[in-house]
Amino acid sequence: MSTASAAEPARGPLQPAKKLADRIGDPLLKWLCALAAFIGVAVILWIAYTVFDKASPAISKFGLGFIGTTSWNPQTLKFGAGDWIFGTIVSALVALLIAAPTSVAIALYLTELAPRALRRPVAILVELLAAIPSVILGLWGIIVLGPFLNNHLEPALHSVLGWIPLFGGSPSPYGMLNAALILTIMAVPIISAITREVFETTPVDLKEGAYALGATRWEMVKMVILPYARPGVVGAVMLGLGRALGEAIAVTQVIGNLGEIKASLFAPAGTLAAQIANEYQGATSSLQIASLVYLAAILLVISLLVNIAARMIVRRVTVQRA
Repeated sequence: MSTASAAEPARGPLQPAKKLADRIGDPLLKWLCALAAFIGVAVILWIAYTVFDKASPAISKFGLGFIGTTSWNPQTLKFGAGDWIFGTIVSALVALLIAAPTSVAIALYLTELAPRALRRPVAILVELLAAIPSVILGLWGIIVLGPFLNNHLEPALHSVLGWIPLFGGSPSPYGMLNAALILTIMAVPIISAITREVFETTPVDLKEGAYALGATRWEMVKMVILPYARPGVVGAVMLGLGRALGEAIAVTQVIGNLGEIKASLFAPAGTLAAQIANEYQGATSSLQIASLVYLAAILLVISLLVNIAARMIVRRVTVQRA
């Protein structure tokens, strides 16, 4: 008996409590994580239900024709989302056309070209753009960017490219181009930060192998870094697009808030989010409120479709790379 007792490991007074905590901890962690995931899904469903429920009077009255209608008149109670959808998509796409290559260039500079002493300070300064409140960016767009566009950039673009409808019309401090540039500033830190992180995950041996085969730095970037990081870059660009689609305050301050579809980027326009921010508090009828919430429902669907498309593109690119 003494030999068997000596062979058994000694048990301290806290050992049973530790084993009990381990037995409780695993299922507790599982259920807490599941609860957090459930809360996230529930909040999304709750928001979607609330939006579509409040929009139901306008949905019942106007149907899907609301999407293509370009009239918005609170006096006659005729509402349509066509103008605002056009402004939302065009401003976001123009911003993305500028922000995506700019962000990729910033990420490449910070990961491959910049001196090591500059990489972190420059990265921090670029990412600080995301910390600037949107209302301040909008105010800067009114005070600085708008006059610069009106007096310098837009006249120059018109004199050279005025034969293209996008650059036709009269220069204006308030319009689609101003809003697109503000959205560009807001999207660049998001896209560049994620793209930089993706570029840094490229295996070093792949880059060194390219150099060993005689590739130049540009050839290494083109044949190794960009193909390897393509899914992450696509995801980053889509996140930037989502940021551009949903911005309200800064766009409201600089876009002009005019419900018209015009080809010129100089002309005032409007977006879904800006229209909601402009009129919701001052809405004079229940149908106008429902129509504004209908705009929110459309914006919610567009954002959902963008995210689904992003996931499909990333998955397809990942499968092709594999």
